[in-house]
Amino acid sequence: MNLQALKVRLVRPDEEQRYQEIMQTHHYLGSLAKIGEHLWYIATILGEWAALLSFSAAALKCAARDRWLGWDFRRQYSRLNLLTNNSRFLILPEWHYSNLASKTLSLCLKRLSGDWQAHFGHPLLLVETFVDPARFQGTLYNVGHEKMCPTCLYRFCLAPDKMLVQALEAVNRRHFDRYVYYLILDL
Repeated sequence: MNLQALKVRLVRPDEEQRYQEIMQTHHYLGSLAKIGEHLWYIATILGEWAALLSFSAAALKCAARDRWLGWDFRRQYSRLNLLTNNSRFLILPEWHYSNLASKTLSLCLKRLSGDWQAHFGHPLLLVETFVDPARFQGTLYNVGHEKMCPTCLYRFCLAPDKMLVQALEAVNRRHFDRYVYYLILDL
């Protein structure tokens, strides 16, 4: 597998139905409605769809995250737009190759804040994700990406045991009370 040919781009409007159908068919949580700020990405190899990713507005309330960031109620509402959640990540069944997932996520995260700025008028500083350890180990988010935001499968229906948080760029203490590139919080 030549990962040099891997490209990550935003889903075009004419591809949204296909994206939703594939996500509904292959992701264990199904597709995700467009609610609030969100961006959908596809990873392609030589024009073929290999992976799908979705980033959505961060969870309104997450006690472990808010404690870690040192947020009180006032800070939570004024800064929540600086976070996003990788609500879905799907490698298509015929594309399960070594390093494809980590390379896809790395490429996506390199462009995420800029894309978010262009679409919604503000940057992102952190990406959060929730991992269900009964299904996944979160290995993708533990590989050697210095500035990789952990963003795994965000789940509304199942209570996660681990939340992963990572900075997209150097986080200024004006925005957050603690600076950490990667943290696993037990919920």
